[in-house]
Amino acid sequence: MPDDKHAPEPDPDVVAGATTPAVDEDDIDDSRYVSGLPGFLGVIDVGIARIEALLLAIGVLLMAVNTMVNVVGRIIGNTLYFTEELNQALIILITFAGISYAARHGRHIRMSAFFDALSPPLRKPLMIFISVVTAAAMFLLTWYSVGYVIDQAGRGRILPAMQIPQWWIIIWAPLGFFLTGLQYALTAIKNITDENIWLSTSTLEGYEDSKEEEI
Repeated sequence: MPDDKHAPEPDPDVVAGATTPAVDEDDIDDSRYVSGLPGFLGVIDVGIARIEALLLAIGVLLMAVNTMVNVVGRIIGNTLYFTEELNQALIILITFAGISYAARHGRHIRMSAFFDALSPPLRKPLMIFISVVTAAAMFLLTWYSVGYVIDQAGRGRILPAMQIPQWWIIIWAPLGFFLTGLQYALTAIKNITDENIWLSTSTLEGYEDSKEEEI
């Protein structure tokens, strides 16, 4: 039998791995988000992150509670008459808050065949160009969506169940487009001021972006 006095010393890395709880690197904790942008731009960046997280959290929680309450109501024979309309409003909220959130963490689908084939010195200006053009497109959609909301408000339509103006539930569209455009504009600034290539203000260019979040 092996002598304990002559047993090999345990590997510190192995011991640390066995005693440290596993952490999912894909989890994103926006409560600890720290912007990499300087000065006032960093304040704007953090403020957008807080708004996105708040809207998504409220939307998902309300939708879950509303659905569960309606299920219980079906069992006891007393359903909520406004459940469908409320869930529709929350889906709109989650969708347009989500596009800004996805842009912040570089989660939007990218057609990057030509981009990846370029060398880093060429990818840098291309990423700036993509960010600027995307920001301009989002701001243009913000303008058109504001016009649509104003048009709907002028018609005075009321949701039959909740008895609220219809434009109240679509006001999240221009807000979501605006926050997304602002996020891409900040991404362009991040790429101009930093030597690396950034998909967003918090995500470096590359495929293993789960390890590149700035927290």
